[in-house]
Amino acid sequence: MKLDTKLFDGIVIFTQVIESGSFSEAADKMGHSTSHISKAVTRLEQRLKTRLLHRTTRSLSLTPEGKLFHQQCLQIVSDAEQAVVMLDSSQQTPSGTLKLSCPVTFGLKHLQPILSMYMRLYPEVKLELDFSDRHVDLVQDGYDLAIRATHQLDDSSLICKRISQFNAYTIATPAYLAKYGIPQTPEDLITHQCICYSNLKQPNRWVFEHREKETVTIDVPQVIGCNNADMELAMVLDHHGICRLPSFYLGDALAENKLTLLFEDYLQPEIDIYAIYPSRKHLSPKVRSFIDLLVEQMPA
Repeated sequence: MKLDTKLFDGIVIFTQVIESGSFSEAADKMGHSTSHISKAVTRLEQRLKTRLLHRTTRSLSLTPEGKLFHQQCLQIVSDAEQAVVMLDSSQQTPSGTLKLSCPVTFGLKHLQPILSMYMRLYPEVKLELDFSDRHVDLVQDGYDLAIRATHQLDDSSLICKRISQFNAYTIATPAYLAKYGIPQTPEDLITHQCICYSNLKQPNRWVFEHREKETVTIDVPQVIGCNNADMELAMVLDHHGICRLPSFYLGDALAENKLTLLFEDYLQPEIDIYAIYPSRKHLSPKVRSFIDLLVEQMPA
């Protein structure tokens, strides 16, 4: 199929006219005469063989066909602007302050080496780090991005990029199990003490997926609710109950046989690690380069 070399002619002017509400306003914003703007839209309509606007001496409005065309044009113009920004950003050296939020243990064990590498690669960037399990408001608190570990993200207007994945395990100490018994099925948790992560919407609702049996959802008895996974692990290790935690919290305790893994015949829930940031548009070189490094260095 032969490509129309005039395919995009008039589209930017057309979208500016709709945004401005009149030919004269669009002319002022774009630095053209009103006649030039009007003729450009007319030529666009002639090429499309479709009327896009209803014109009167006092107002203009979109035709039904114009509404459909305008929606597509907005995306085309946005994509083109983003392409220019990306090109411009790729030619800039990352600089300024990168403000980042990250869970404590994940940051110490997995992010710190990447942060060191980033500092060596981009010495003009300064880091402002918030290592905590709280969910910061990126826009309100002025963060460039956050790292979050979750099996399900909240609905959000933020941009989310998955950078890694770990499994979560249901755990207890041998001493706790010796005292209270080993639960053989998820339903047995009803008679146990459970330690739950309070940052989740339903902290005590645990889902167990079997390779062969039906998925089971259990509302476990919560004896401790906590918004910090390190404290959850500390309370587990002090024999206070059963907990579910991502594997990156458990390395040392598992290696030293301080923990017992429960329900190993069930599939272990997947915990995704996301880089979350406010917008793809006008993404700064410091943020883009850090996200690229995360994707490159984190285990898939």
